[in-house]
Amino acid sequence: MWEEILKAIPVCLSSMIKFIFGPIGGYAAGLNLVTTVVATVMGMMTVVLGFTYFGNWLKRTLFERFFKDRKRFTVGNRRFVNIWRRYGMTGVAALTPIILTPIGGTLLALSSGSPKEKIILYMFVSAVVWSVVLSSVVYFFGNEIIPEIMR
Repeated sequence: MWEEILKAIPVCLSSMIKFIFGPIGGYAAGLNLVTTVVATVMGMMTVVLGFTYFGNWLKRTLFERFFKDRKRFTVGNRRFVNIWRRYGMTGVAALTPIILTPIGGTLLALSSGSPKEKIILYMFVSAVVWSVVLSSVVYFFGNEIIPEIMR
C-alpha cells in the first residue's frame, strides 16, 4: 500500500502543472487505474483550492511586489476575455484539463468574479470526468500509442 501511495505522489504533483501528465505518469509508474484517476483529480483540485482560497494573498505578496509595471490590457488578457465570453464558467471548467492548465483555468475563473463554491464544484466535476476519460484511454490504448511516440 505504501509503495502505491509513494508512486502516486509524483502523479499528483505532475497533474498540478499539466493535467495530461497525471494519466501518462500513472501508466508509466505502473499504478492501478483507480489510483491514477484519484491522484490526477487530487493534483488538479489542489491547485484549484490553493488558488481559489489563497489567490488574493499571492497577488498581494508576489505579483504586486515583483510585477509593478504590468500592462493591464494585453493580447493574452484579451484571449482570456474571449474564452470567458464564448464559453462561460462551464466551458472554462471543461476546457481546463485539456487546453488550459489547472493554474490557467483557475485564474481565468477567478478573474471573472464567479463564486468560489461554483468554481470548485465545476472544476471538480470536470477533473473527475476528464481524469476517467484520459486515464482510460491511456491505460487501454497505452501499449499501442506510447511506444510509437517514443520512437
